[in-house]
Amino acid sequence: MKFFRLRFNKQLPAVFLLLLLLFCTGCQSRPTVSTSSSSPASELTIITSFYPMQIMAMNITRDVPGVKVINLTKPITGCLHDYQMTPDDVITLNRGQIFIVNGADMESFLSKVVTQLPQLKIIEASRGLQLLPGSGDSAANPHVWVSVSGAIQEVQNISEQLAQLDPARADQYHSNAAAYIAQLSALRDRMHQQLDSLPNRNIVTFHEAFPYFAQEFNLNIISVVEREPGSEPSAAELSVAIQQIRQANVKAIFAEPQYPTKAAEAIARETGARVYTLDPAVTGPVAADAYIKIMEANLQVLREALS
Repeated sequence: MKFFRLRFNKQLPAVFLLLLLLFCTGCQSRPTVSTSSSSPASELTIITSFYPMQIMAMNITRDVPGVKVINLTKPITGCLHDYQMTPDDVITLNRGQIFIVNGADMESFLSKVVTQLPQLKIIEASRGLQLLPGSGDSAANPHVWVSVSGAIQEVQNISEQLAQLDPARADQYHSNAAAYIAQLSALRDRMHQQLDSLPNRNIVTFHEAFPYFAQEFNLNIISVVEREPGSEPSAAELSVAIQQIRQANVKAIFAEPQYPTKAAEAIARETGARVYTLDPAVTGPVAADAYIKIMEANLQVLREALS
């Protein structure tokens, strides 16, 4: 399952996209990324694929002169699963010199466009990380950032790759990344201090956004109700989930703020479990401390649900 998918707008033929790319590339001058530490730092536009990459990039480039971060996708409905690319998105990609993606097949639907922009340098946040297995046709679960440790690794990855592509600003990137990683490490310590001793470790989630989070904090995901985001579980799937919840005496069902809670509430009525909300940090305020605040809110929810 891919929690976040990009699709071409069915009303926007691929041929039109390619023509648009050729037009933009041919008519627009593009500054290049500095490749030498002795070269002066030019204006740099960094495009991020979606919200968690945007927050990481904002922290790594914080107060770095000449660097602009633009997020590609717009969470119009609060859910990025059915995001459809527009001509403006293609133009946005063409404006950038560096494109930060999560990787792990998260942004697979962008490949047709990105291949038409060979000058766009790609930074893959999950590169080289040990990934958990996915489900269905997904070889790996891409939701690395939902774990605080995973977010730390991705920040480190982005800063190192960014420093290689833009060595004139490498020291600033490394310094900012170190400061943000220190904040994330402190957050992780607080969460362990408050969660490790909680007696109840069994949870039920919707979608497969939380395996890395569960692994980090030793939570046992008994059931994943809606493996494909936006797809209502069948009666048979609901029946299986209800049986699993009763057998494991699960007290907490975790829905996500980006999706309706109808199925979760139906299961809760049948099992006596209570519905809570855990946020996988795929939407939210555009602020440098947004991820930390989202995880702190998750911490309070877990303390209440698992006590």
